[in-house]
Amino acid sequence: MEEQLMTERSREKMMINGERKMVVCVTGASGYIASWLVKLLLQKGYIVKATVRDPDDPKKTDHLVALDGAKERLHLLKANLLEEGSFDAVVDGCEAVFHTASPVIFSVTNPQTEIIDPAVKGTLNVLKSCTKVQSIKRVIITSSLATMVFSGKPMTPDMVVDETWYSNPEFCRTLKYWYMLAKTLAEEAAWKFAKENSIDLVTLNPGYVIGPLLQPTLNETVEMILNLVNGAKTYSAAYYRSIDVRDVAVAHVQALEIPSASGRYCLVANTLHFSELLKIVHQLYPTLQLPEECDGDDMGLPLYMVSQEKAKTLGLSFIPLEVTLRDTFESLKAKGFLSI
Repeated sequence: MEEQLMTERSREKMMINGERKMVVCVTGASGYIASWLVKLLLQKGYIVKATVRDPDDPKKTDHLVALDGAKERLHLLKANLLEEGSFDAVVDGCEAVFHTASPVIFSVTNPQTEIIDPAVKGTLNVLKSCTKVQSIKRVIITSSLATMVFSGKPMTPDMVVDETWYSNPEFCRTLKYWYMLAKTLAEEAAWKFAKENSIDLVTLNPGYVIGPLLQPTLNETVEMILNLVNGAKTYSAAYYRSIDVRDVAVAHVQALEIPSASGRYCLVANTLHFSELLKIVHQLYPTLQLPEECDGDDMGLPLYMVSQEKAKTLGLSFIPLEVTLRDTFESLKAKGFLSI
């Protein structure tokens, strides 16, 4: 009944206080990035049709329902990534779709069912639903830097990764980098389908996303930072490429609102070694017990830089890492995950 009501109201283009409001869809709305995206969209006056796996689960929805503007302009709807047609009613009447729903899991038992199928089939199911709706002007997909940097070719400090880079699925499969493989296959499938069906598609490719939490549960990338300061004996020899979750949300909205936005966008604000990251954390929180030894495992990620040129065409001015880290730790503290 709710879906039917939303479809009818969406077709009327939603008039509020005499003004026409754009209707957009956000898939996987209870997730880390998606929650901030929903918050920003509501702040800007959009009507948001947000999909979650279980609208009756308060852990997934309470933080969304509490957002400013949610009562008037947020509609929570159930949808299943693996069920073709599940998004038909959800995207009907929308002018844009933000597809963020995809598992972010770095350790899996059954890669195909746990992460690859939801990423690839889920993306295609959303795009197939979008082809049935003439009102949709643009689809924005939350991809990952992981779809760019795992090519198997040697990386050197003078290299600058940009939007023309693509990861090699076979390289990812050989090294059992399942998350990287899933995101790479999903983005490949999305671009192929978009080209064949004339969909105006934009993909956003962030590095590690950190910053304060809106949702009550930990996500993988923030948990990685928490683990570093919560009793870890060693730190990684890798370089840490990150961006604030609030900047990622802004990038999504700008990718819709800027008519000329197109193609892929690298989203990396900071590149530094984990040892340098820990120095900043120590300056912010001198009493935290931080690991002092490096584990020597670089996971194939040596020093290289990531281009910010195209990202800046979205009007991004990146939040400083010190601010992001402080806000992350204060959020973890407020939610009971960390004692400082």
